[in-house]
Amino acid sequence: MRFLLVGGGAREHAIGIALQRAGSELLVASSNANPGLERIAARSVRLDPTDGSRVVAFAKEAKAQAAVIGPEAPLGAGVADALRASGIPTVGPGKAAAQIETSKLFCRELLARHGVAGQPRFVAPTTVEEADRAVAQFPGPFVVKPSGLTAGKGVWVQGSDFTDPKEGAAYAKSILVQGQRVLLEEKLEGEEFSLMAFVTDSGVYPMPAVQDFKRALEGDKGGNTGGMGSYSQRDHLLPFLSAGERDQAVQVLEASAAAIRAEGLSYRGILYGGFMLTADGPRLLEFNARFGDPEGINVLTLYEPGDFESLLFGVATGRVDPNLIRFRLRATVVKYVVPPGYGDRPKPGGIVTVDDKAIEDAGVHLVYGSVEAVGPASVRLGTSRGLALVGEASAIHEAGSRVEAALAFVKGDYYVRHDIGTKEDLARRWEHVRRLRSPNAKASPLPLSVASADAPPSSAGAPDQVIG
Repeated sequence: MRFLLVGGGAREHAIGIALQRAGSELLVASSNANPGLERIAARSVRLDPTDGSRVVAFAKEAKAQAAVIGPEAPLGAGVADALRASGIPTVGPGKAAAQIETSKLFCRELLARHGVAGQPRFVAPTTVEEADRAVAQFPGPFVVKPSGLTAGKGVWVQGSDFTDPKEGAAYAKSILVQGQRVLLEEKLEGEEFSLMAFVTDSGVYPMPAVQDFKRALEGDKGGNTGGMGSYSQRDHLLPFLSAGERDQAVQVLEASAAAIRAEGLSYRGILYGGFMLTADGPRLLEFNARFGDPEGINVLTLYEPGDFESLLFGVATGRVDPNLIRFRLRATVVKYVVPPGYGDRPKPGGIVTVDDKAIEDAGVHLVYGSVEAVGPASVRLGTSRGLALVGEASAIHEAGSRVEAALAFVKGDYYVRHDIGTKEDLARRWEHVRRLRSPNAKASPLPLSVASADAPPSSAGAPDQVIG
Protein backbone atom coordinates (compact mmCIF):
# COMPACT_ATOMS: atom_id res chain seq x y z
CA MET A 1 0.00 0.00 0.00
CA ARG A 2 1.22 3.52 -0.81
CA PHE A 3 1.20 5.48 2.49
CA LEU A 4 1.74 9.25 2.71
CA LEU A 5 3.59 10.31 5.87
CA VAL A 6 3.26 14.00 6.81
CA GLY A 7 6.17 15.30 8.91
CA GLY A 8 9.93 14.92 9.08
CA GLY A 9 11.00 14.39 12.70
CA ALA A 10 12.16 11.37 14.68
CA ARG A 11 8.57 10.35 15.42
CA GLU A 12 7.85 10.29 11.71
CA HIS A 13 11.03 8.32 10.99
CA ALA A 14 9.88 5.72 13.55
CA ILE A 15 6.44 5.55 11.90
CA GLY A 16 8.12 5.22 8.51
CA ILE A 17 10.32 2.35 9.73
CA ALA A 18 7.25 0.49 11.04
CA LEU A 19 5.42 1.01 7.74
CA GLN A 20 8.43 -0.09 5.72
CA ARG A 21 8.69 -3.29 7.79
CA ALA A 22 5.06 -3.92 6.86
CA GLY A 23 5.85 -3.61 3.15
CA SER A 24 4.41 -0.14 2.54
CA GLU A 25 5.63 2.14 -0.22
CA LEU A 26 6.43 5.34 1.66
CA LEU A 27 5.72 8.88 0.47
CA VAL A 28 6.98 11.75 2.67
CA ALA A 29 5.78 15.36 2.79
CA SER A 30 7.84 17.52 5.16
CA SER A 31 9.58 20.87 5.47
CA ASN A 32 12.98 19.22 6.04
CA ALA A 33 14.93 16.33 4.58
CA ASN A 34 15.18 13.79 7.40
CA PRO A 35 18.21 11.60 6.52
CA GLY A 36 16.53 8.44 7.83
CA LEU A 37 13.30 9.02 5.95
CA GLU A 38 15.16 9.94 2.77
CA ARG A 39 16.76 6.49 2.78
CA ILE A 40 13.48 4.57 3.01
CA ALA A 41 11.03 6.80 1.12
CA ALA A 42 10.01 5.96 -2.43
CA ARG A 43 9.32 9.67 -2.91
CA SER A 44 9.63 12.76 -0.76
CA VAL A 45 8.81 16.42 -1.21
CA ARG A 46 9.67 19.60 0.71
CA LEU A 47 6.63 21.68 1.61
CA ASP A 48 4.91 23.33 4.54
CA PRO A 49 3.16 20.38 6.25
CA THR A 50 0.41 22.71 7.54
CA ASP A 51 -0.54 23.69 3.96
CA GLY A 52 -3.43 21.33 3.31
CA SER A 53 -3.80 22.17 -0.37
CA ARG A 54 -0.15 21.40 -1.14
CA VAL A 55 -0.19 18.20 0.91
CA VAL A 56 -3.31 17.04 -0.94
CA ALA A 57 -1.83 17.97 -4.32
CA PHE A 58 1.25 15.84 -3.63
CA ALA A 59 -0.87 12.98 -2.26
CA LYS A 60 -3.02 12.98 -5.40
CA GLU A 61 -0.10 13.27 -7.80
CA ALA A 62 1.79 10.46 -6.04
CA LYS A 63 -1.38 8.31 -5.87
CA ALA A 64 -1.33 7.88 -2.08
CA GLN A 65 -3.83 5.28 -0.85
CA ALA A 66 -3.77 6.37 2.81
CA ALA A 67 -2.04 8.95 4.99
CA VAL A 68 -0.75 9.35 8.53
CA ILE A 69 -0.01 12.73 10.10
CA GLY A 70 2.87 12.80 12.58
CA PRO A 71 3.13 16.28 14.21
CA GLU A 72 0.48 18.34 15.94
CA ALA A 73 0.72 21.50 13.80
CA PRO A 74 -0.77 19.94 10.61
CA LEU A 75 -3.58 18.44 12.72
CA GLY A 76 -4.35 21.86 14.18
CA ALA A 77 -4.32 23.32 10.65
CA GLY A 78 -6.94 20.84 9.40
CA VAL A 79 -4.69 18.86 7.04
CA ALA A 80 -6.46 15.62 7.99
CA ASP A 81 -9.78 17.21 6.97
CA ALA A 82 -8.32 18.22 3.61
CA LEU A 83 -6.95 14.73 2.91
CA ARG A 84 -10.22 13.02 3.84
CA ALA A 85 -12.18 15.48 1.69
CA SER A 86 -9.99 14.43 -1.24
CA GLY A 87 -10.86 10.77 -0.64
CA ILE A 88 -7.66 9.68 1.15
CA PRO A 89 -8.22 7.77 4.44
CA THR A 90 -6.10 9.46 7.09
CA VAL A 91 -4.74 8.62 10.54
CA GLY A 92 -5.18 11.81 12.54
CA PRO A 93 -8.22 13.68 13.87
CA GLY A 94 -9.76 16.60 12.03
CA LYS A 95 -9.20 20.18 13.18
CA ALA A 96 -12.22 20.24 15.49
CA ALA A 97 -11.36 17.02 17.33
CA ALA A 98 -7.64 17.90 17.41
CA GLN A 99 -8.55 20.71 19.81
CA ILE A 100 -8.18 18.01 22.47
CA GLU A 101 -4.47 18.95 22.10
CA THR A 102 -4.40 22.33 20.39
CA SER A 103 -6.63 23.98 23.03
CA LYS A 104 -6.09 22.95 26.65
CA LEU A 105 -9.16 24.99 27.56
CA PHE A 106 -11.31 23.08 25.05
CA CYS A 107 -10.00 19.83 26.51
CA ARG A 108 -10.68 20.69 30.16
CA GLU A 109 -14.13 22.10 29.46
CA LEU A 110 -15.08 19.11 27.28
CA LEU A 111 -14.08 16.60 29.93
CA ALA A 112 -15.78 18.63 32.67
CA ARG A 113 -19.03 18.74 30.68
CA HIS A 114 -19.02 14.96 30.38
CA GLY A 115 -17.86 14.19 33.90
CA VAL A 116 -14.65 12.41 32.86
CA ALA A 117 -12.80 11.32 36.01
CA GLY A 118 -9.20 12.09 36.92
CA GLN A 119 -9.12 15.84 36.21
CA PRO A 120 -7.21 18.36 38.32
CA ARG A 121 -8.91 21.53 39.55
CA PHE A 122 -8.42 24.39 37.06
CA VAL A 123 -9.27 28.07 36.52
CA ALA A 124 -9.22 29.87 33.16
CA PRO A 125 -8.96 33.65 33.72
CA THR A 126 -9.83 35.93 30.82
CA THR A 127 -8.29 39.20 32.09
CA VAL A 128 -5.13 40.18 33.98
CA GLU A 129 -7.30 41.12 36.97
CA GLU A 130 -8.86 37.67 36.99
CA ALA A 131 -5.38 36.12 36.87
CA ASP A 132 -4.52 37.56 40.29
CA ARG A 133 -7.82 36.34 41.73
CA ALA A 134 -7.31 32.92 40.14
CA VAL A 135 -3.93 32.49 41.86
CA ALA A 136 -5.57 33.23 45.20
CA GLN A 137 -7.92 30.26 44.69
CA PHE A 138 -5.04 27.75 44.94
CA PRO A 139 -4.06 26.99 48.54
CA GLY A 140 -1.04 25.02 47.36
CA PRO A 141 1.35 25.02 44.38
CA PHE A 142 -0.10 25.48 40.90
CA VAL A 143 0.82 25.19 37.24
CA VAL A 144 0.44 27.80 34.47
CA LYS A 145 -0.40 26.48 31.01
CA PRO A 146 -0.89 28.42 27.78
CA SER A 147 -4.03 27.00 26.18
CA GLY A 148 -2.47 26.62 22.73
CA LEU A 149 0.42 24.57 21.34
CA THR A 150 3.81 25.16 22.97
CA ALA A 151 5.85 22.13 21.77
CA GLY A 152 5.90 20.83 25.35
CA LYS A 153 7.89 23.84 26.60
CA GLY A 154 5.38 26.50 27.67
CA VAL A 155 4.19 25.05 30.96
CA TRP A 156 5.48 26.66 34.16
CA VAL A 157 5.37 24.62 37.37
CA GLN A 158 5.61 26.20 40.81
CA GLY A 159 8.65 24.85 42.60
CA SER A 160 10.49 24.13 39.34
CA ASP A 161 10.02 27.11 37.01
CA PHE A 162 8.97 29.71 39.59
CA THR A 163 8.74 29.98 43.38
CA ASP A 164 6.58 32.94 44.33
CA PRO A 165 2.89 32.74 43.27
CA LYS A 166 3.27 36.32 42.00
CA GLU A 167 5.75 35.06 39.40
CA GLY A 168 3.18 32.54 38.19
CA ALA A 169 0.54 35.27 38.03
CA ALA A 170 2.89 37.48 36.02
CA TYR A 171 3.52 34.67 33.53
CA ALA A 172 -0.22 34.05 33.19
CA LYS A 173 -0.78 37.76 32.58
CA SER A 174 1.93 37.86 29.91
CA ILE A 175 0.09 35.12 28.02
CA LEU A 176 -3.23 36.97 28.29
CA VAL A 177 -1.63 40.24 27.10
CA GLN A 178 -0.53 38.39 23.94
CA GLY A 179 -4.18 37.62 23.23
CA GLN A 180 -3.99 33.94 24.19
CA ARG A 181 -5.97 31.96 26.76
CA VAL A 182 -4.30 30.51 29.82
CA LEU A 183 -5.11 27.88 32.45
CA LEU A 184 -4.06 27.63 36.06
CA GLU A 185 -4.22 24.11 37.45
CA GLU A 186 -3.42 22.53 40.79
CA LYS A 187 0.07 21.02 40.89
CA LEU A 188 -0.13 17.24 41.15
CA GLU A 189 2.45 15.24 43.08
CA GLY A 190 3.55 11.88 41.70
CA GLU A 191 5.23 10.26 38.72
CA GLU A 192 4.30 11.14 35.16
CA PHE A 193 3.58 8.49 32.57
CA SER A 194 2.18 8.35 29.05
CA LEU A 195 -0.50 6.04 27.73
CA MET A 196 -1.36 6.18 24.04
CA ALA A 197 -4.19 4.45 22.20
CA PHE A 198 -5.40 3.91 18.66
CA VAL A 199 -8.87 5.50 18.56
CA THR A 200 -11.40 5.02 15.79
CA ASP A 201 -15.08 4.30 15.22
CA SER A 202 -14.75 0.69 16.42
CA GLY A 203 -13.13 1.46 19.77
CA VAL A 204 -10.10 2.46 21.84
CA TYR A 205 -7.01 0.21 21.65
CA PRO A 206 -4.27 1.00 24.23
CA MET A 207 -0.53 0.69 23.72
CA PRO A 208 2.20 -0.06 26.30
CA ALA A 209 2.75 2.57 29.02
CA VAL A 210 5.87 4.76 28.72
CA GLN A 211 7.64 7.23 30.99
CA ASP A 212 9.09 10.36 29.36
CA PHE A 213 11.92 12.55 30.71
CA LYS A 214 11.04 16.19 30.04
CA ARG A 215 13.76 18.00 32.00
CA ALA A 216 17.01 18.72 30.17
CA LEU A 217 19.47 17.71 32.89
CA GLU A 218 20.06 14.55 34.87
CA GLY A 219 18.09 14.14 38.06
CA ASP A 220 15.13 15.89 36.39
CA LYS A 221 16.74 19.31 36.67
CA GLY A 222 17.01 22.08 34.10
CA GLY A 223 14.44 23.47 31.70
CA ASN A 224 11.53 21.69 30.07
CA THR A 225 12.22 20.10 26.70
CA GLY A 226 10.25 18.15 24.13
CA GLY A 227 11.60 15.02 25.85
CA MET A 228 15.19 13.83 26.44
CA GLY A 229 14.26 10.16 26.33
CA SER A 230 11.86 7.57 27.65
CA TYR A 231 11.49 3.94 28.68
CA SER A 232 8.92 1.17 28.67
CA GLN A 233 8.79 -2.01 30.75
CA ARG A 234 8.70 -5.59 29.51
CA ASP A 235 5.17 -6.26 30.80
CA HIS A 236 3.89 -2.96 29.30
CA LEU A 237 3.41 -1.46 32.77
CA LEU A 238 6.04 0.65 34.61
CA PRO A 239 8.06 0.05 37.79
CA PHE A 240 5.65 2.21 39.79
CA LEU A 241 2.44 1.54 37.78
CA SER A 242 0.19 -1.42 38.56
CA ALA A 243 -2.16 -3.14 36.12
CA GLY A 244 -5.13 -1.70 38.01
CA GLU A 245 -3.77 1.84 37.74
CA ARG A 246 -3.07 1.35 34.05
CA ASP A 247 -6.68 0.21 33.64
CA GLN A 248 -7.89 3.39 35.35
CA ALA A 249 -5.93 5.44 32.83
CA VAL A 250 -7.44 3.39 29.99
CA GLN A 251 -10.89 4.21 31.36
CA VAL A 252 -10.05 7.93 31.14
CA LEU A 253 -9.03 7.45 27.50
CA GLU A 254 -12.24 5.57 26.75
CA ALA A 255 -14.45 8.14 28.53
CA SER A 256 -12.69 10.99 26.74
CA ALA A 257 -13.14 9.35 23.33
CA ALA A 258 -16.83 8.89 24.19
CA ALA A 259 -17.07 12.58 25.14
CA ILE A 260 -15.58 13.58 21.77
CA ARG A 261 -18.14 11.40 19.96
CA ALA A 262 -20.96 12.82 22.11
CA GLU A 263 -20.05 16.29 20.82
CA GLY A 264 -20.63 15.05 17.27
CA LEU A 265 -16.94 14.83 16.38
CA SER A 266 -15.20 11.95 14.62
CA TYR A 267 -11.81 10.77 15.90
CA ARG A 268 -9.63 8.49 13.78
CA GLY A 269 -6.09 8.64 15.04
CA ILE A 270 -3.87 8.45 18.11
CA LEU A 271 -5.01 9.71 21.51
CA TYR A 272 -2.10 10.28 23.88
CA GLY A 273 -2.83 10.73 27.57
CA GLY A 274 -0.19 12.38 29.72
CA PHE A 275 -0.93 11.22 33.27
CA MET A 276 0.40 11.78 36.77
CA LEU A 277 0.24 8.78 39.09
CA THR A 278 -0.69 10.33 42.45
CA ALA A 279 -1.56 8.89 45.85
CA ASP A 280 -5.17 8.95 44.61
CA GLY A 281 -4.46 7.16 41.35
CA PRO A 282 -3.89 8.44 37.78
CA ARG A 283 -4.80 12.06 37.05
CA LEU A 284 -4.83 13.53 33.54
CA LEU A 285 -2.28 16.27 32.82
CA GLU A 286 -3.03 16.73 29.12
CA PHE A 287 -3.96 15.07 25.86
CA ASN A 288 -2.06 14.98 22.59
CA ALA A 289 -3.70 14.02 19.31
CA ARG A 290 -0.76 12.03 17.85
CA PHE A 291 2.09 9.71 18.76
CA GLY A 292 4.32 11.13 21.46
CA ASP A 293 7.93 11.96 20.78
CA PRO A 294 9.91 10.15 22.15
CA GLU A 295 7.24 7.80 23.57
CA GLY A 296 5.99 6.81 20.15
CA ILE A 297 9.48 5.55 19.31
CA ASN A 298 9.31 3.10 22.23
CA VAL A 299 5.98 1.56 21.25
CA LEU A 300 6.65 1.54 17.50
CA THR A 301 9.89 -0.34 18.15
CA LEU A 302 7.86 -3.01 19.95
CA TYR A 303 5.13 -3.37 17.34
CA GLU A 304 5.12 -6.85 15.80
CA PRO A 305 6.50 -6.56 12.24
CA GLY A 306 4.12 -7.14 9.35
CA ASP A 307 0.75 -5.79 10.48
CA PHE A 308 1.32 -2.07 11.01
CA GLU A 309 0.06 -1.07 7.57
CA SER A 310 -3.22 -2.94 8.12
CA LEU A 311 -3.57 -1.47 11.61
CA LEU A 312 -3.14 2.12 10.47
CA PHE A 313 -5.43 1.62 7.50
CA GLY A 314 -8.06 0.27 9.90
CA VAL A 315 -7.71 3.35 12.10
CA ALA A 316 -8.00 5.60 9.03
CA THR A 317 -11.11 3.84 7.70
CA GLY A 318 -12.88 3.44 11.05
CA ARG A 319 -12.60 -0.24 11.96
CA VAL A 320 -9.64 -2.01 13.58
CA ASP A 321 -9.16 -5.75 13.93
CA PRO A 322 -8.23 -6.12 17.65
CA ASN A 323 -5.92 -9.00 16.70
CA LEU A 324 -3.63 -6.42 15.07
CA ILE A 325 -2.86 -4.76 18.42
CA ARG A 326 0.31 -6.76 19.05
CA PHE A 327 3.37 -5.51 20.95
CA ARG A 328 6.35 -7.68 21.91
CA LEU A 329 7.15 -8.28 25.58
CA ARG A 330 10.42 -6.37 25.77
CA ALA A 331 11.70 -3.36 27.69
CA THR A 332 12.86 -0.33 25.69
CA VAL A 333 14.94 2.77 26.44
CA VAL A 334 15.23 5.83 24.17
CA LYS A 335 17.98 8.42 24.69
CA TYR A 336 18.22 11.55 22.56
CA VAL A 337 21.43 13.06 21.24
CA VAL A 338 20.89 16.85 21.40
CA PRO A 339 23.00 19.99 20.86
CA PRO A 340 24.84 21.34 23.93
CA GLY A 341 22.61 23.74 25.88
CA TYR A 342 19.36 22.18 24.62
CA GLY A 343 16.44 23.09 26.87
CA ASP A 344 17.83 26.59 27.53
CA ARG A 345 20.25 27.95 24.92
CA PRO A 346 21.03 25.26 22.35
CA LYS A 347 24.19 25.61 20.28
CA PRO A 348 23.33 24.38 16.78
CA GLY A 349 25.67 23.52 13.96
CA GLY A 350 27.78 20.84 15.57
CA ILE A 351 28.89 17.98 13.29
CA VAL A 352 28.27 14.48 14.61
CA THR A 353 29.61 11.35 12.94
CA VAL A 354 27.42 8.27 13.18
CA ASP A 355 28.34 4.65 12.53
CA ASP A 356 24.87 3.28 11.74
CA LYS A 357 26.05 -0.28 11.16
CA ALA A 358 28.02 -0.48 14.41
CA ILE A 359 25.02 0.86 16.33
CA GLU A 360 22.71 -1.73 14.79
CA ASP A 361 25.29 -4.47 15.37
CA ALA A 362 25.25 -3.45 19.05
CA GLY A 363 21.52 -4.28 19.11
CA VAL A 364 20.41 -0.63 19.16
CA HIS A 365 18.11 1.12 16.68
CA LEU A 366 18.90 4.58 15.33
CA VAL A 367 16.13 7.08 14.58
CA TYR A 368 16.89 10.42 12.91
CA GLY A 369 15.35 13.65 14.13
CA SER A 370 16.28 17.31 13.67
CA VAL A 371 19.54 16.89 11.78
CA GLU A 372 20.92 17.73 8.34
CA ALA A 373 22.98 15.21 6.41
CA VAL A 374 26.44 16.58 5.58
CA GLY A 375 28.10 13.37 4.40
CA PRO A 376 27.60 9.60 4.20
CA ALA A 377 28.26 9.21 7.96
CA SER A 378 27.88 12.75 9.35
CA VAL A 379 25.01 15.01 10.34
CA ARG A 380 24.72 18.59 11.54
CA LEU A 381 22.72 19.16 14.72
CA GLY A 382 20.02 21.83 14.73
CA THR A 383 18.49 23.52 17.76
CA SER A 384 16.28 20.55 18.69
CA ARG A 385 16.67 16.82 19.29
CA GLY A 386 18.94 15.20 16.75
CA LEU A 387 19.26 11.42 17.04
CA ALA A 388 17.28 8.89 19.07
CA LEU A 389 19.03 5.67 20.10
CA VAL A 390 16.65 2.86 21.06
CA GLY A 391 17.73 -0.16 23.08
CA GLU A 392 15.58 -3.15 23.89
CA ALA A 393 16.14 -6.02 26.32
CA SER A 394 14.41 -8.08 29.00
CA ALA A 395 14.88 -5.35 31.63
CA ILE A 396 14.84 -1.56 31.45
CA HIS A 397 18.34 -1.02 32.86
CA GLU A 398 19.75 -3.58 30.41
CA ALA A 399 18.15 -1.75 27.47
CA GLY A 400 19.63 1.50 28.81
CA SER A 401 23.09 -0.07 29.08
CA ARG A 402 22.89 -1.13 25.44
CA VAL A 403 22.21 2.46 24.42
CA GLU A 404 25.14 3.67 26.52
CA ALA A 405 27.44 1.18 24.79
CA ALA A 406 26.17 2.25 21.34
CA LEU A 407 26.90 5.92 22.08
CA ALA A 408 30.57 5.03 21.52
CA PHE A 409 29.71 5.03 17.81
CA VAL A 410 28.33 8.60 17.89
CA LYS A 411 31.23 11.10 17.81
CA GLY A 412 31.04 14.85 18.24
CA ASP A 413 29.97 17.65 20.58
CA TYR A 414 26.54 16.70 21.91
CA TYR A 415 24.62 16.06 25.13
CA VAL A 416 22.72 12.99 26.38
CA ARG A 417 20.90 12.27 29.64
CA HIS A 418 22.79 9.20 30.82
CA ASP A 419 20.52 8.58 33.83
CA ILE A 420 17.51 7.49 31.77
CA GLY A 421 16.73 3.82 32.41
CA THR A 422 19.36 3.23 35.10
CA LYS A 423 18.65 1.09 38.17
CA GLU A 424 19.31 4.12 40.36
CA ASP A 425 16.73 6.28 38.60
CA LEU A 426 14.16 3.46 38.51
CA ALA A 427 14.63 2.90 42.25
CA ARG A 428 14.16 6.63 42.93
CA ARG A 429 10.86 6.70 41.07
CA TRP A 430 9.65 3.48 42.67
CA GLU A 431 10.44 4.91 46.13
CA HIS A 432 8.73 8.21 45.27
CA VAL A 433 5.42 6.50 44.51
CA ARG A 434 5.79 4.07 47.43
CA ARG A 435 6.11 7.01 49.84
CA LEU A 436 3.08 8.72 48.30
CA ARG A 437 1.01 5.59 48.90
CA SER A 438 2.41 4.76 52.37
CA PRO A 439 4.34 7.72 53.82
CA ASN A 440 5.29 5.90 57.03
CA ALA A 441 6.19 2.51 55.53
CA LYS A 442 9.77 1.30 55.43
CA ALA A 443 11.65 1.53 52.16
CA SER A 444 11.40 -1.51 49.92
CA PRO A 445 13.59 -2.67 47.01
CA LEU A 446 12.64 -2.50 43.36
CA PRO A 447 10.24 -5.26 42.27
CA LEU A 448 12.14 -8.30 40.98
CA SER A 449 10.55 -7.94 37.55
CA VAL A 450 12.23 -4.51 37.26
CA ALA A 451 15.53 -5.17 39.01
CA SER A 452 16.43 -8.43 37.28
CA ALA A 453 16.73 -9.07 33.57
CA ASP A 454 16.00 -12.73 34.21
CA ALA A 455 12.75 -12.25 36.11
CA PRO A 456 9.49 -13.15 34.34
CA PRO A 457 7.23 -10.23 33.41
CA SER A 458 3.98 -9.78 35.32
CA SER A 459 2.17 -10.73 32.10
CA ALA A 460 2.99 -14.35 31.28
CA GLY A 461 5.12 -15.05 28.26
CA ALA A 462 8.61 -15.43 26.86
CA PRO A 463 10.70 -12.27 26.23
CA ASP A 464 9.62 -11.94 22.62
CA GLN A 465 6.00 -13.02 23.02
CA VAL A 466 3.45 -10.47 21.82
CA ILE A 467 0.34 -9.40 23.68
CA GLY A 468 -2.55 -7.16 22.82
